[in-house]
Amino acid sequence: MKHEPKISDRTVRSEVLAVEGLDIFYREAGNPGSPVIVLLHGFPASSHQYRNLIPALADRFHVVAMDYPGFGNSSMPDPAKYSYTFDKTAEVVEAFLAKKGLKRFGVFMQDYGGPVGFRILCRHPEWLEWLIIQNTNAYVQGFTPVWDGFRNALWKRRTPESEKPLNGFLELEAIKSVYLHGHKLPALISPDNWNMDFRYMDRQGARQIQMDFFYDYRTNVELYPKWQEFLRTQKPQTLIFWGQNDIFFTPEGGEAYLKDLPQAEIHRLDSGHFAVEDCLEYISSNIHRFFEKRLASR
Repeated sequence: MKHEPKISDRTVRSEVLAVEGLDIFYREAGNPGSPVIVLLHGFPASSHQYRNLIPALADRFHVVAMDYPGFGNSSMPDPAKYSYTFDKTAEVVEAFLAKKGLKRFGVFMQDYGGPVGFRILCRHPEWLEWLIIQNTNAYVQGFTPVWDGFRNALWKRRTPESEKPLNGFLELEAIKSVYLHGHKLPALISPDNWNMDFRYMDRQGARQIQMDFFYDYRTNVELYPKWQEFLRTQKPQTLIFWGQNDIFFTPEGGEAYLKDLPQAEIHRLDSGHFAVEDCLEYISSNIHRFFEKRLASR
């Protein structure tokens, strides 16, 4: 007798969708009839960073998390022929969401997910149902000293000399440190994270791609006032999780959101950049609670 695989709402499916001539890899779980949450990943990761959060949310939500072009399992066009910018990435993610038929959803944005998500939401505010922010920057006070080489050199003039000190961020030990810095219990963080990220980083052209993003990050700072205005005018119901020991973003960067979203709910976590790694249950349970609270207040 053959055993047939059983797919439940918590089963995570790995799919590929053709978008603008690219194969965009994504993970999906949950009942398609449930409220949607889109998870937007950060550097130096992929949708793999949400491998545990997806099934933790899938009992209540339809969860979708894609890999950006050049990241994870999605297509990686030659950087000499393809523009690796946050504008272009947001364009591809927007096209992905439209092709999937996702036109009303909650968004979980972490790190690079913020610059991608804010670009899309500013164009389509009607798509946003509610917002979850986790260590993604939208205020200049959010930068730690780690950014000095970006802000004071690379962004002012991109040369081999200004790039050289930043190449270290693309090596295994630096990627590992991003996952472990500020996390009190490293045993909760799988080494598969940095080993897999580095495997992708070791592909031909991958470091050039990431350096292109490093340089283009300056365009995000130019858009901070626009994103802040979006938050003030749209007033999305917002849940903030902020790892207080993030290597990249200061605690003040999390607090700054409250100026434009005074009604936002903020959770200050004794964690780092990838807070979902060691605060999974806390984050998941509060996402569930916050959503049900929203429904009850309608």
